[in-house]
Amino acid sequence: MQEDLLTQPSISGRFRGFLPVVVDVETAGFDAERHALLEIAAVIIRMDDDGQLEPGRTIARHVLPFIGAELDPRALAFNKIDPDHPFRDALPEQTALQEVLKPIRKAVSNEGCTRAILVGHNAHFDLGFLKAAVDRCNIKRNPFHAFSVFDTVSLAGLAFGQTVLAKSVQAAGIGWDDGEAHSAIYDAEKTAELFCAIANRWKALSG
Repeated sequence: MQEDLLTQPSISGRFRGFLPVVVDVETAGFDAERHALLEIAAVIIRMDDDGQLEPGRTIARHVLPFIGAELDPRALAFNKIDPDHPFRDALPEQTALQEVLKPIRKAVSNEGCTRAILVGHNAHFDLGFLKAAVDRCNIKRNPFHAFSVFDTVSLAGLAFGQTVLAKSVQAAGIGWDDGEAHSAIYDAEKTAELFCAIANRWKALSG
């Protein structure tokens, strides 16, 4: 029994102590310092007993624009978010971030990892908005690595010859609904499925 526990695959061993967490943000523009963060979703990646990666828990919050934030109408038209919609149930930025980051910190600890590593499609965009919001809110315990990411744009380009999220997901044999796209939850969950498909495929090919 003890030998089985020692040889059981672990996600901390798979990624050198990093826990992959898929993050997608929806924003009111492209400048993390000026434009509002409006939605954030995170999917914690887990590993089964056979060493296969799979999407785990999804945590998501709608976010109130921070004081002084700019809202680019072109961005809002693209993601179809109405920041003033009464049913958004949006939270202040600090509250929303703490509610997303707390279970990620717990997962990092439970998996025996040292840090979370952000997985995203154009991951540095999501990391930039996350870091800017963390700094604005003076949050001291950001579980994510400060600059390292897993970017599914590059991974999908290598695996499938595709870089657009919708095309990459479909090339991986995963369903895609254009009507659901550009919400943080949907895009994060599809990116998580894509990341796991590529990582599991690589593991199968490499032995």
